[in-house]
Amino acid sequence: MNIVILDADTLGEDLDLSPLERFGTLKIYGTTSPDERSDRVCGADIVITNKVVLDREIMSRCEGLKLICVAATGMNNIDLETAGELGIAVKNVAGYSTPGVVQHTFAILLELMERVSYYDGYVKSLEWSQSPIFTHLGMPFHEIASMRWGVIGMGTIGREVAKVASAFGAEVIYYPTSGKPHCDEYRAVSLDELMSGCDIVSIHAPLNGRTEGLIGGRELGMMRDGAILLNLGRGGIVDEESLASELDRREIYAGLDVTSMEPLPADSPLLSLEHPERIVLTPHVAWSSIESRRRLLDGIVKNIEESLNVG
Repeated sequence: MNIVILDADTLGEDLDLSPLERFGTLKIYGTTSPDERSDRVCGADIVITNKVVLDREIMSRCEGLKLICVAATGMNNIDLETAGELGIAVKNVAGYSTPGVVQHTFAILLELMERVSYYDGYVKSLEWSQSPIFTHLGMPFHEIASMRWGVIGMGTIGREVAKVASAFGAEVIYYPTSGKPHCDEYRAVSLDELMSGCDIVSIHAPLNGRTEGLIGGRELGMMRDGAILLNLGRGGIVDEESLASELDRREIYAGLDVTSMEPLPADSPLLSLEHPERIVLTPHVAWSSIESRRRLLDGIVKNIEESLNVG
């Protein structure tokens, strides 16, 4: 049994991949470019990919391919129709990253709200050491307990974020991206009501026909002054040019872990704001806690076991 990992670098050097060796000969590639796919996939029985695209052209060439394991939840990089036609099983791993994404949501939020990095710099620059008073109020901040929090995408991650937001004392409402309310714990509202009526809006939805471009200039213009937009779902949900324009036009804030193109292009308007302090950007890392990646590998191993009927 030949097993190939196409983009192991996306899983981290600290993740021990040796549990996969018991299924056969394991070949590991850090990254795989489009023109390298055919040589690496053909001859493999099992392929593990995170973001490398496997389309009709590649799958139709590789007659021995039996199983594609997606090292993620989303499977938009796999031509599922072709895989079905060719009898190639495709398995993903769901739910592995929920605690990490929830935690990162609040890490970004608290940096935007409390400016911990600013205060850390204030102390380490010795400015505090020279102060005549015991404290410093250079960056006033509010409490989450006084706020209304709107969740876009009340799935597994959205529900967990809502629980933590409620524990902080926020009032939580949500917009069902499916168009149908499905969560009795919180009040479902229209997108317009959510965008105009919340102090914090967090996105935890997949990218699909209902969510692509969901948040554009019109919706951003509805946000309250001082409001915060967090996107921990998919980049294509938010129009980034409109967001950049709105961030410079008035005092709203944004925290993004995902962008429409990843890595973020150097000429992105998000990187040339007149007010860069109004945005916090992280490079799609919310999913990647050590524990999340271990659960991901466990899920891949389980998927292979089930496909091979071994334990």
